Amino acid sequence: MMIQLKNIEKNFGDLQVLKNVSLDVAEGAVMALVGPSGGGKSTLLRCINLLEIPTAGSVEIAGDRLEFQPGVKPSTKQIQLLRRHTGMVFQNFQLFPHRTVIENVTEGLTTVLKWPKEKARERAKALLEKVGLAHKSEVWPSTLSGGQQQRVAIARALAPSPKVLLCDEPTSALDPELSGEVVDVLAQLAREGTTMVMATHDLRLASRIANEVIVLDGGVIVETGTSRDIFTQPKHERTKRFIATLTHDGHMHGEGI
Repeated sequence: MMIQLKNIEKNFGDLQVLKNVSLDVAEGAVMALVGPSGGGKSTLLRCINLLEIPTAGSVEIAGDRLEFQPGVKPSTKQIQLLRRHTGMVFQNFQLFPHRTVIENVTEGLTTVLKWPKEKARERAKALLEKVGLAHKSEVWPSTLSGGQQQRVAIARALAPSPKVLLCDEPTSALDPELSGEVVDVLAQLAREGTTMVMATHDLRLASRIANEVIVLDGGVIVETGTSRDIFTQPKHERTKRFIATLTHDGHMHGEGI
């Protein structure tokens, strides 16, 4: 397995957001975490790369494993060991406004991984080509549409060749027509065998590219299945209610913890 989460719990003060959640993600799989706002999907996603430190349980990525206990914080070195296997795409892009598009993609390679500048630029050019933005490499992010900015963010996340791409609501800040271009890029990555886990409200994204869908509600896994099963024949009443809200809203933008 590329990712194994075992008995993950996450508390924010007295609020328990994740309750004993376990899941496995195989290499090359695309998993969508869906469910109502506040159900825990973004928190679970952020526990994978330790942007949120689980209160209890264990996280294993590509053979590196870390166990968590209440009140015990892992070291920065332990966190970095796991995090280096992941690339993260955020809801609101988080590009550096004072860096050009290509500099946004090379930044992590040159500052964190200490790549030579020319090697980093070659890698960035290839990735911008992949996401259809090679012609925008020298412009400022502010001149791009939201969809284009998110495609740059995907290129940046892929730059260090992570084992896993994590996407937190990657289309929810975008108009439906702009989210389509992001879905296309993620679909291409899925076809190429990129292991992905995404928290999303976007029915089009989840149904088109995920081969496994996990429904989270109230901090627990309510149902798992293929995207076809979950979206066309949900078994659990809570899943049925959630799918009804999605289809009613078309593709529903959503926040969520």
